Amino acid sequence: MSSKDKTYKIILSGGGTGGHIYPAIAIANELKSRYPNAKFLFVGAKGRMEMEKVPQAGFEIKGLWITGIQRQLTLKNLMFPLKLISSLWNARKIINQFKPDVAIGTGGFASGPLLQIAALKGVPSLIQEQNSYPGITNKLLSKKVAKVCVAYNGLERFFPADKIIKTGNPVRQDLLDISSKREEAIKHFNLVEGKQTLLVLGGSLGAKAINELMVDELDFLQTLNVQVIWQCGKLYYQTYKLYGNTKHVQIHQFINKMDYAYAAADFIISRAGASSVSELCIVGKPVVFVPSPYVAEDHQTKNANAIVKENAALLIAQEDLKVDFKNKFGQLVASKERQLELSLNIKKLALANATKDIVDEVEKLLHK
Repeated sequence: MSSKDKTYKIILSGGGTGGHIYPAIAIANELKSRYPNAKFLFVGAKGRMEMEKVPQAGFEIKGLWITGIQRQLTLKNLMFPLKLISSLWNARKIINQFKPDVAIGTGGFASGPLLQIAALKGVPSLIQEQNSYPGITNKLLSKKVAKVCVAYNGLERFFPADKIIKTGNPVRQDLLDISSKREEAIKHFNLVEGKQTLLVLGGSLGAKAINELMVDELDFLQTLNVQVIWQCGKLYYQTYKLYGNTKHVQIHQFINKMDYAYAAADFIISRAGASSVSELCIVGKPVVFVPSPYVAEDHQTKNANAIVKENAALLIAQEDLKVDFKNKFGQLVASKERQLELSLNIKKLALANATKDIVDEVEKLLHK
């Protein structure tokens, strides 16, 4: 029987946000294409978005009763030890029943207990860290697992150096060839041919500060002769949709054809979540990062700075938007040279084969 026909059992855990869920699904899909007979089981946190997104992608998921630790003393924190014990107990039960050949964690609350128990029971395990500054779960797990796949340099400060493999973050495969889609994309969004386009992204739920910036600067963008595709997020759509009636502004609650949105764009304003940053490196357009100041350990600023220090993007801190935006964005639009420089430099940072490279590492563990 060839290894391709083997019915390997693969357990994966990652969630809380799309940034942890999407990589786990991408890794599972690549494994499925290599091992069509493999059995997959995801483990997530009850009540979080993975419980919906994973079944939509066609995989089974079980939920653990787990949350993160809050920064201040709250009732939730007092419950944490109880939730942790319950999750470790249930993770143990799941692993005993499923008997996985390999365990994969992509971060988020549930991956802690699951990978902890898997490693303890001698299941070959691997974690994938999306950020340039790891969260507490992956820092603790790195001592127990066999391999740590990362997307940035310099993570020896947090993880055992001999376990680190730089693979990059899994990204959507439809982004690999967007330049060929530009014409279709301009038609799809009904844009004015030859007019420069700004794509504005605030994450799937939206970003209040970026939305407010857009309202304040729409007249300024008109003076630059820039048209706008603005994803305001589902929390803000009702508030801002009336701005979409103006001629050169389109407002979307959510953009389904992201490859077209990237293909049509000449400039991009974006948050700096790990998945977004990885995608934007592959897209290779001039980017202005506005990191969210509200995420754990200020991850997004660290992710953006890793790109900015390679002279590959601009960064405007959220609190400086009112003061700096006109100046920085105006200069970028005015200088073709600067646009080209940022574009070439960010493309050099792209790791387009991340999913395949991560799965190559998983295969090594399966064949041991």
